[in-house]
Amino acid sequence: MNAPRRREPKMRQETIQRREEILKAAMQTFGSRGYNKAPLTEIAEQVDMTHAGILHHFGTKDRLLLEVLSYRDQTDVAHLEGKHIPDGIDLFRHLIHTAFLNSRRAGIVQAYAVLSAESVTDDHPAKEFFEQRYETLRREVRHAFEVVCAEHGVTDRDAIDDASASILAVMDGLQVQWLLAPDAVDLASATEFAIRSIVAGVISPQPSVIDEPSGSDPAEETDAAPDAGAEAAAPQPAG
Repeated sequence: MNAPRRREPKMRQETIQRREEILKAAMQTFGSRGYNKAPLTEIAEQVDMTHAGILHHFGTKDRLLLEVLSYRDQTDVAHLEGKHIPDGIDLFRHLIHTAFLNSRRAGIVQAYAVLSAESVTDDHPAKEFFEQRYETLRREVRHAFEVVCAEHGVTDRDAIDDASASILAVMDGLQVQWLLAPDAVDLASATEFAIRSIVAGVISPQPSVIDEPSGSDPAEETDAAPDAGAEAAAPQPAG
């Protein structure tokens, strides 16, 4: 006879709220100071706890960082059905909506920008997280493109991989520009313009002026033009 399976104790509501307070404080501190320069004592002070209290909830600073990143992603989809990003054309609409939300939460955007940039360094604890995150997002955006292409009868799908990576790159790049110059860059409208343009480029590609031959070289025109001075100096035939 098998022994009854031991039930894992449920986390108390008070503990859940306390952990969320720590995550919000850590997100702000990591975003403003970076992971390596953000001491746990500073995070602890923001929530009236000790360094040991933070470790009691999360174990290590590395674990806290990963929990912060997961918490950030969860807040993005908390209002969605199934708490997951949609598929097809609704995914692109969701990405545009996310940009509008991000324009009102600079702290979260800054934390993500700082930590994702830091993650490319050797032995960074969030490197695997961001590698997997981008891989997952590229796959989901690619699938959304495939759904939309099928709906619109698009058979040439060679650009989908580039388009999927480009959308993510544009969103992240515009966030950095916006953080540096919020009065010069409209995060929401610029992101919407880019996503609409990329989707249109896949679904209904048009000839680009970039591919048009450039005008004639001014230097070549100069070489080909007759020398007015030489014509004037040429001997005239006798009358």
